[in-house]
Amino acid sequence: MRALQTAAAVEALSLIVLLLNLATVHVPALASALGPIHGCAYLIAIVLTWTLTKTTRIRAISIIPGFGALLVLCSLRSNPQV
Repeated sequence: MRALQTAAAVEALSLIVLLLNLATVHVPALASALGPIHGCAYLIAIVLTWTLTKTTRIRAISIIPGFGALLVLCSLRSNPQV
């Protein structure tokens, strides 16, 4: 569960920084560095979700780009039996 929390945080923070960069100064080097980090965090969050739960609904939520891992964490906290 801790690894999923970390992946969700990295995914969300990297997305925020990427969007802020795009909306303001648009430094290509920053986008080149953070893009793969965001992508890896996204994929790691999906894999961790699929290993932690067997619920189809939560697994489907995990593939939502950008904030799917955060939604999974909220779902798991509200229903710990899953």
